[in-house]
Amino acid sequence: MREYIAKLNDRQREAATYGEGPLLILAGAGSGKTSTMTARIAYLVDEKGVDPYNILAVTFTNKAAGEMRERVEKLIGSGSGMWIFTFHGTALRILKQHHELLGYTRDFVIYDPTDQKSLMKNLIKTHGFDEKSFAPKDILHTISRAKENEMDPEDYLRSEGEDYRTSKIYTLFKEYEAQLKRNDAMDFDDLVLNAVRLFRQCPEVLKRYQERFQYIMVDEYQDTNALQYKFIKLLSEGSGNLCVVGDDDQCIYQWRGANIQNILNFEKDFKGAKVIKLEQNYRSYGNILAAAHSVIEHNRGRKAKKLWTERNEGEKIRYHLAENEHDEANYIADEIERLISESEKKGASENYARPYQYRSFVVLYRVNALSRVFEEVFSKKGIPYRVLGSLRYYDRKEIKDLMLFSLFFSSINAFDKFNSS
Repeated sequence: MREYIAKLNDRQREAATYGEGPLLILAGAGSGKTSTMTARIAYLVDEKGVDPYNILAVTFTNKAAGEMRERVEKLIGSGSGMWIFTFHGTALRILKQHHELLGYTRDFVIYDPTDQKSLMKNLIKTHGFDEKSFAPKDILHTISRAKENEMDPEDYLRSEGEDYRTSKIYTLFKEYEAQLKRNDAMDFDDLVLNAVRLFRQCPEVLKRYQERFQYIMVDEYQDTNALQYKFIKLLSEGSGNLCVVGDDDQCIYQWRGANIQNILNFEKDFKGAKVIKLEQNYRSYGNILAAAHSVIEHNRGRKAKKLWTERNEGEKIRYHLAENEHDEANYIADEIERLISESEKKGASENYARPYQYRSFVVLYRVNALSRVFEEVFSKKGIPYRVLGSLRYYDRKEIKDLMLFSLFFSSINAFDKFNSS
């Protein structure tokens, strides 16, 4: 038995070595899904003799795709010819090969969000619409959701009804699409959309990729939208060897178009599908898993599973019911100081290999705006901190501008008082 297979637990090994047909791997948090997926790819090549050229693995981020590619190459050496890309990356490579069939040149460009916003602002201005009523961000979001459902401007108008606002959005949508085509450009939504259109309009192209990709794997399947589902379903109808990995309990991108029914209906959509649950958690202590399960088990429309661990129960979970955001920030700051002080007093022991430092702590919050109170309290108490993934509240341009205006008017008031005295 290959070493990378021997290292897996029983359920992981079953998933990695499963044979032909559709397979749903329900992978709970911290259950080793990436190890299972990479082992499955390596097993197909090493043991089943599958040519890497015939394997397609789809992830949601370039980082995840790069990590998977690196791990696969460590197991089997070069995976020459294998496709391990994001949905958009996969669609882009297909479109680059068949661009002329959809009326594009090989050098067609991709509009990023900044390009899209700039184009939409110009269109709104050209048509004389009020940007406060028709914000570019909102219009682009509406267009994106329409494209996810394979709707062109006319489909959108029929679907929403021809009222004042809808008719204006229709005008912008139609001109936006025309402008993209004139500029030999697509936006990110167009990549998967046009790949699906290509497959439907050109069956011979679809057949070519169905014959090539004999084994298809999709990561984070719970986050796929309607268009991505159609893209994968069309590709997999050739061999029927579709393996998807996901967890319906971790679907958090429904606001971005993710359709939880894609994973819930997998066995219905792909007849004869095998379901394997990865329920052993390697990341968390028992009390964390028990608390999480006590909440998630009440969700409706989920596939039954319960994570477990061989680790001990760990410390009991504690929570603080704060009166407001200031109470919350002060409580957290005081807890940080208390834990550092206690660890310094206890010194090296079983629970404290070394005293805690400020860098031992992380504070998580849902939206960037919530950092302000924490920053104020930490600064007041002399706790050093860094804001990751965003600027400090008072370093943001709009806040600096407001503070500058405030300082300016305060100076004028002080000058006026001085002159009047």
